Amino acid sequence: MGRAARCHHHDSRHTYVISQRRRPRYGTARYLYCTGISREECLPCDLNEEYNASWNERFMISQDGKFMFCPCGSKVNVIDVETGALLHSLQQDEEEDVTAFVLSPDDEVLVTGSRALLLRRWHWREPRCERTWRAVHTAPVATMAFDPTATLLATGGCDSTIKIWDMIKHYCTHNLKGSSGVVHLVEFHPDISRLQLFSSSMDYKIRIWDLNSSKCVALLDGHFSAVTSLAFADGNTLLSERSLSQCQFVPARNELLTVSMEHNIVFYDAQTLQLRKQLAGYNEEVLDVKFLGPGDSHIVVATNSPQLKVFELATSHCQILYGHTETILALDVFRKGLMFVTCAKDRSIRVWRMGRAGRVSCVGLGLGHAHGVGAVSCSRLKESFVVTSSQDCTIKIWNIPESLTSKAKAALISSPEPLHARVTERGHNKDINSVAVSPNDKLLATGSQDRLAKLWSCSDCSLLGVFSGHKRGIWCVQFSPVDQVLATSSADGTLKLWGLRDFSCLKVMRALPLALGKTSGFVKDPSKLGASFFGLCEEIGSFWVSLALLSFLFVLQTFEGHDASVLKIIFVSRGAQLLSSGSDGLLKLWTIKTNECVKTLDGHEDKIWGLHSNKKDDMVVTASSDSCITLWQDVTEIEEKEAQAKQEEQIMKEQELSNLLHEKRYLKALGLAISLDRPHTVLTVVKAILKEPEGRRHLQENIVRLRKDQKEAVLGFLVTWNTNSRNCHEAQAVLETLLKHEAPDNLLQFSGVKSAVESLLPYTERHFQRLSRLLQASTFIEFMWQNMRLADVAQQDQGTL
Repeated sequence: MGRAARCHHHDSRHTYVISQRRRPRYGTARYLYCTGISREECLPCDLNEEYNASWNERFMISQDGKFMFCPCGSKVNVIDVETGALLHSLQQDEEEDVTAFVLSPDDEVLVTGSRALLLRRWHWREPRCERTWRAVHTAPVATMAFDPTATLLATGGCDSTIKIWDMIKHYCTHNLKGSSGVVHLVEFHPDISRLQLFSSSMDYKIRIWDLNSSKCVALLDGHFSAVTSLAFADGNTLLSERSLSQCQFVPARNELLTVSMEHNIVFYDAQTLQLRKQLAGYNEEVLDVKFLGPGDSHIVVATNSPQLKVFELATSHCQILYGHTETILALDVFRKGLMFVTCAKDRSIRVWRMGRAGRVSCVGLGLGHAHGVGAVSCSRLKESFVVTSSQDCTIKIWNIPESLTSKAKAALISSPEPLHARVTERGHNKDINSVAVSPNDKLLATGSQDRLAKLWSCSDCSLLGVFSGHKRGIWCVQFSPVDQVLATSSADGTLKLWGLRDFSCLKVMRALPLALGKTSGFVKDPSKLGASFFGLCEEIGSFWVSLALLSFLFVLQTFEGHDASVLKIIFVSRGAQLLSSGSDGLLKLWTIKTNECVKTLDGHEDKIWGLHSNKKDDMVVTASSDSCITLWQDVTEIEEKEAQAKQEEQIMKEQELSNLLHEKRYLKALGLAISLDRPHTVLTVVKAILKEPEGRRHLQENIVRLRKDQKEAVLGFLVTWNTNSRNCHEAQAVLETLLKHEAPDNLLQFSGVKSAVESLLPYTERHFQRLSRLLQASTFIEFMWQNMRLADVAQQDQGTL
């Protein structure tokens, strides 16, 4: 898979625990990297009840209807309404959560308030914080509102007070007291000449404040629960509602936007009230996820609830599907991507079908398990059957009626058709955690908490063999799409690949397991297998043709690397690699041929329960207990092309540099060497310049003509050169040029000049001392030579006389 990671998620700040299961299911090589394909719509999160408050949950939308603003923890996310893509976030410096925010009527300014009792004014398009000041409230701000002119800001706090701020002169103009409990809603009258403010608090009453006198002039009493939204129909009529968290009309889009109690943002047509779009970002704990649709255009998500969520990846539009009455534990999709099956704690399975318009409906219902259904697998070749497993330790094979697979007949179904199990078999002694159907629909495998994996025939659910060797319960089993291999993952932190050997040793080792270290496999009943297995294998075809020679099930390879339970595994890269997810929140990519983990990806903070790849095998989706859904894309080919292009560009630049040096065009050569970011190449150019007649002068002329950023780069390079006595002369020559021709104020503006000076001083002093010693030695040699020369001259003079 690919080689770059850029993470975006569906995110939520709450996770819950699903009980009533021993198995906490509720809750390169080619490398995998995350891309920005997934979306993040963080809806307002419930804050704590430190002040016994029911905090107001709000979103804002710009006047043109293009941008939406949603708080998420300590930041406010700016989201594109059309695509649901996260554009950027307004992140506070401190870790305190955003408790309230508001967008000005002119869409220019956004103000946030946090639990740190600070107010911040943002230029949200950049994004940049323009000003920060104390909120003066003694408790966090719960709500905010601008007046129509954007010159006044009202803040309502948990301290039962309301404060009015002058946004031009930056001071507090009013302090309104008299509310009961938390003030969770404030609104200015649209007619600014009236100078009225409307507020609501925990006493379910609406107060009208006269800003001229700073007094409450009216009290509207009629609601029996908290008021969540206020709107003005005209200058004299006030509308209030309580069934929704928020309701807002967007004239630019002719749409009505609401935030439901389920934390979903819903777009309705303002005229017909038909649902146009729904953004659901509150996922709780995500238990399973699969790609859906003929082109993998959707993902279907099972969360800690009886409802399913189907997300359209291009727009983030979400369908919420109702049918199950208890938590959905697992799901699987048929090969064509139009039908999928879910299983839940309510002991039922449901078959769903996607129509041409992308609408999903339930078309089949199966009942028969005595306990919650925890695993499901669909047939691979045709939409013909489904295999399920349950806490009752049984395996059931369900036939899919032709009426559900036919598009014409499925469109006429008004209520789910009943499904009937054609085979039921008790498979294990403990909970069955996983089932998988082979690519040819002839075999199925199961993995259980009893530490065993078993191989079964799909035709009559007869047991063919048992895999034994894991030290703890098995979480997942998967067939290879290309080889005669079964992969298993376990709570012991290991993955194992199991292969099939020839049939020749069956009679000799009839009832004994084949030992392979501490991991072994055995056939449950070899005599039965010998009589019936040949006929089965003749039907299977080329994919499992060697299976006719089955004698023992033995482990081919064991992968060790996870520090915790390995929850899910899938084959990727056309069966050449394995991708595993663990309860430590890590993804690991394994190359089967070398038995090595080639990449570890950290994209989640909790157990990763969902893991699935698309049909093209170039994208993977993961889902975790941290409420995040992440899409990962294989970018191997893209990066290989980029690396090749970069290498070719480097070769061309190096050739150009060689030509410039040969032509003695030193200025361009120096600039090109700096752009390559190669200190040694720049040093080579400097040495070539200094070798020329009047090299010092040429070096000064070329260094002076460099741009500021190039001079900064050269300054960083010469720090490295100066550490070596062989290159210190060139370094000192360049440094001399910079010191002579650059003003001190300009040098101080260079980036990294402080660290450069600190690095240059000790080595320069060392070089100076070395040269001083060399000078002293050379002076002494000169002195001795002169004395010896004078003595020789004196002796020659005496000989002449």
